Amino acid sequence: MARVKIKPSPRKRASESQGKKKRRYKPGTVALREIRHFQKSVNLLIPAAPFIRCVKQITNNFSTEVSRWTPDAVLALQEAAEDYLVKLFEDGMLCAIHARRVTLLKKDFELARRLGGIGRPW
Repeated sequence: MARVKIKPSPRKRASESQGKKKRRYKPGTVALREIRHFQKSVNLLIPAAPFIRCVKQITNNFSTEVSRWTPDAVLALQEAAEDYLVKLFEDGMLCAIHARRVTLLKKDFELARRLGGIGRPW
């Protein structure tokens, strides 16, 4: 009787059978890459249409006389608002780092506003 050699079936790894495994970055790497990207860009981050609607709604609540905004005025207002928010996030992050945390909390924003002379957070 002849002996038949049985070849073992080649085992595939789980990642090979599912396709190529997606790259996993360390925590914070992608966030730092996004920060660098947005720091280099000069584009506005807040979408224009929702910002214009918000400006018009606030204008209607406070004044019935003002009903129209020029595009340049809205653009200047949006740039100022984004600049203020970026500075607030920077100061809040410094407060969080000072407290030996990496997570930005509400109390960091409140402290940043108080130190910046903005006034009470409420």
